[in-house]
Amino acid sequence: MGGLEGLMIKANGAVRRGETEAARALYRQVLDRFPRNPRARAALAALEAANADPPPDRLESMIAAYRSGAMDEAVRQGATLAEDFPQSFAVHNLQGAALLALGVLPAAEAAFRRAIAADPDAAACYNNLAITLRRQNRTWEAEAVYREVIARHPRYADARYNLGNLLDHADRAEEAEAEFAATIEIDPAYVEAHYNLGNLRAKRGARAAAVACYRKAVALKPGHSNAHNNMGGELLLLDRIDEALEAYARALEADPGNTQAIVNRGKALVLKGALPEAIAAFRKAFEIDPADRSALLQALFEEAHICDWSHRAEYALTEGPSAAAVQPFATLPFVDDPEHQYRRSLACAAVKFGLAPASLPDPDPASRLPGDDRIRIGYFSADFHDHATMYLMSGLFREHDRTRFDVRLYSYGPPCESDASRVELRRHVDGFTEIGHLTDAQAAHRARADGLDLAIDLKGYTRGTRSAMFGLRLAPVQVSYMGYPGTLGHPAMDYFIADAVALPPGDERWFTEKIVRLAGCYQANDDRRAIIPDTRGRADWGLPEQGFVFCCFNHTYKIGPDAFAVWMRLLEAVEGSVLWLLRSNPWAEANLRREAAARGIDPARLVFSKGVPHGEHLGRLAHADLFLDTFNVNAHTTASDALWAGLPVLTLTGKQFAARVATSLVHAVGLPEMAVTDVETYEATALALARDPRRLAALRTRLAKNRLTAPLFRTADYTRRLESAFVEMHRRRQAGLNPEHFDVD
Repeated sequence: MGGLEGLMIKANGAVRRGETEAARALYRQVLDRFPRNPRARAALAALEAANADPPPDRLESMIAAYRSGAMDEAVRQGATLAEDFPQSFAVHNLQGAALLALGVLPAAEAAFRRAIAADPDAAACYNNLAITLRRQNRTWEAEAVYREVIARHPRYADARYNLGNLLDHADRAEEAEAEFAATIEIDPAYVEAHYNLGNLRAKRGARAAAVACYRKAVALKPGHSNAHNNMGGELLLLDRIDEALEAYARALEADPGNTQAIVNRGKALVLKGALPEAIAAFRKAFEIDPADRSALLQALFEEAHICDWSHRAEYALTEGPSAAAVQPFATLPFVDDPEHQYRRSLACAAVKFGLAPASLPDPDPASRLPGDDRIRIGYFSADFHDHATMYLMSGLFREHDRTRFDVRLYSYGPPCESDASRVELRRHVDGFTEIGHLTDAQAAHRARADGLDLAIDLKGYTRGTRSAMFGLRLAPVQVSYMGYPGTLGHPAMDYFIADAVALPPGDERWFTEKIVRLAGCYQANDDRRAIIPDTRGRADWGLPEQGFVFCCFNHTYKIGPDAFAVWMRLLEAVEGSVLWLLRSNPWAEANLRREAAARGIDPARLVFSKGVPHGEHLGRLAHADLFLDTFNVNAHTTASDALWAGLPVLTLTGKQFAARVATSLVHAVGLPEMAVTDVETYEATALALARDPRRLAALRTRLAKNRLTAPLFRTADYTRRLESAFVEMHRRRQAGLNPEHFDVD
């Protein structure tokens, strides 16, 4: 008779015999072992109501008022009953619940304390008292109450669960996980415990474990929209896009108005390449919740990728705190304003970065061999493979002086070990560590264990970033370099590598980092990039044999209506000319052809070519005559590619860093006149070059001469300047000096 049924039979018999205390003890014994058993709960509630001092009709009247939502009436009746029956647990507990619902917290607290005094073993009442204390921000007292009731009733699942929530909100994640796990051990059917445990595991980057928790939650409650949605988020981070889309579909089936699931579905569709569907999802989320500016910004950014400019004026509506969760990278094409980008980065950093640790990590002497006093540098990126960043930086890694620097790479991108770029890269560094499977905290622990002196972020606010881990302090000195053309907006980043052209004196005020300006150009370049001579000829690329070829191989999101209008006027003015563009997606191609036709230009004069291996791309650039740059976001790697291949680049010097990169490049290669300051001069210069073959030929001859002598492509010299910057950063740290602006000649 020790099981559930046996205990219930004993308890019911005690009730029939009038043995109230014995029956109460037996019901509580059942609930200790089976905390959510409805029969035992109902029987105990009925027993306590029956043994309350107030007559049943008066207590039922109070209960009816409470259940109908008439809390003021329930409190009034409770006050009267409490005077007449001061020892009644049921009266005080119910009055406390009504006062708690009304938000009259001190009075609710007093009522629950009276109820506990009447019945010190009433577990639910302790739970209610702790909730009341939490709402008064008396967290430590609430925690003590939860722990007291758990000590009295170790298998009371609700108290374990609520304690877990309290610990989670107090940023005591490890303890919170333990309480949610204990809740599930007591009651495997506790849906919200599975869900919250999944959230905690997701927060620390344990994605597979988080997915397992969410699967448990939705198995128990198929209509749990948020659990489906959060599971989709983790599956997306695991690059399981189709499974993520299925999870979002189930989330929206359960709750069609779940805007976060709609937005997340849009993000998955972007990765899937279904851009119109993604845009529709973002716009639907914004339609449902116009306060969600982030959804609108994401719609506009993806519309920029397909060159749909019809809603571009709506960018003004994206201001607001809800848009802070979107990486500031999405704002760059719309506004050329360093102050605007600064504010966007500050807002994003406040969301993306956690609290900085109280102290900086000092490298552990045990992490290096005796006599090894080299400065240890760690570069962090998702792009250590066949990627634009590596086209630029391969020479830097090759030229690093490893007698003075211990160079280590930390990769959280795809583990593509057969990639030729990665194989070559490994030959020139002291260590290559895969951290993609690690949480941010684990990655920070690994970086600290390796005794880094400097940690270099090569991603910033670009796709696939994990720059937030720098908020945990990977090294005593942290540097933003090459990845994001702007500030990260967080004090965890000490320095930003720039030059005096891309970031003029005075513009430091738009960066939270201290600015280190390198002579020449801030951008790394590799002077051994192979150019594979093209054997296909112009016609094979769809280009005219004799006509002038304007080109722009920038990403489509960089192409704005202002630049495109100039390009179309150039095609109209230069007979037989074409515009050669990168084939990105079919919608961009169709939209640009439509825009050309609307301006009276034959759409066939836009020639699109697919991407090819980098060496082949450099070779085919010989067929172009002039590279036309975009405005708010310049050509970066694509400009360097063009200049290295001998193709002149015409750029418009803007205000924000992203709009000045190409200006820095053409200055550093000795063609400063190719950076102009207004749209009219940009158009006039392009037209003059297209109409004057001798002038263009002279320009190309000068570029060919400068290519191997000007600062831009002198990789070894550039590396020494960058190393001098790293030495000075390290020296200041060792001397106990704060980061400060400085220049490197």
